[in-house]
Amino acid sequence: MEIEQEIRSFLMSRRARITPEQAGLPYAGGNRRVSGLRREEVAMLSGVSVEYYTRLERGKLSGASDSVLEAIARVLQLSDDEYAHLRDLARNVTSTGRVRMTRTRKSNPINGSVQQVLDSMSVPAIVQNERLDMLAANRMGCALYSDMIASSPRPVPNFARYAFLDPRSESFYIDTDASHDLIVSSLRAAAGHDPADRELTGLIGTLCACSQDFAQRWAKHNVRRHSRGRQLINHLGVGRLDLEYNDFALLLHRGLHRHLHRRAGFRQL
Repeated sequence: MEIEQEIRSFLMSRRARITPEQAGLPYAGGNRRVSGLRREEVAMLSGVSVEYYTRLERGKLSGASDSVLEAIARVLQLSDDEYAHLRDLARNVTSTGRVRMTRTRKSNPINGSVQQVLDSMSVPAIVQNERLDMLAANRMGCALYSDMIASSPRPVPNFARYAFLDPRSESFYIDTDASHDLIVSSLRAAAGHDPADRELTGLIGTLCACSQDFAQRWAKHNVRRHSRGRQLINHLGVGRLDLEYNDFALLLHRGLHRHLHRRAGFRQL
């Protein structure tokens, strides 16, 4: 990932969505060449010089203080996930504009004790990494995502590949638009957290090349991390399921998350 370009596109996309009125500036009238805030307006409201903010927006985030990042996040009205993404980008870019290298992690570090915990649960439970690879599951988790597991051409099923490259997913996800948005914004957050992850970069490249839908959503630079929510699916063997999910990080394995589902409602078709 070209991290300076990522920083530039992210900040510009967030700046474009905030009007002067939303930022608390008086209405000036007249024609504006930009739909959102100008760079000089963001700089003024953030308490930095125009030259310094322009440098930051060009991708030179290395060395930016927490107070400056907080000020920019406040002006651009970033969500918690977007602010965390901005901090990740600042942490991962070097002074020369390159991606800061991180230690290579094992692709599937799930051990027997983790699997035992999953098997002890009475709800569908899976473990996934930031690339949305499904690394482990209990029996109910496997049953819930049986179609994705059966159709996966890879040793490790991947939710993004299934959602965007497998036509069968269109009947599985009832709210396809919301599911696709969540998957893309989750991968965007993962890319900011670890831009040196070559497998993640390869996955995103494949999805952009093979799915116009993914490429269009990716270009919006929306960011969201899995935490909790609701998902409507149409299971081939059971019917319509209305599920609430909660996401918990496995503290011993950075970047891995345990995904738990419970029924919010159930209707068999």
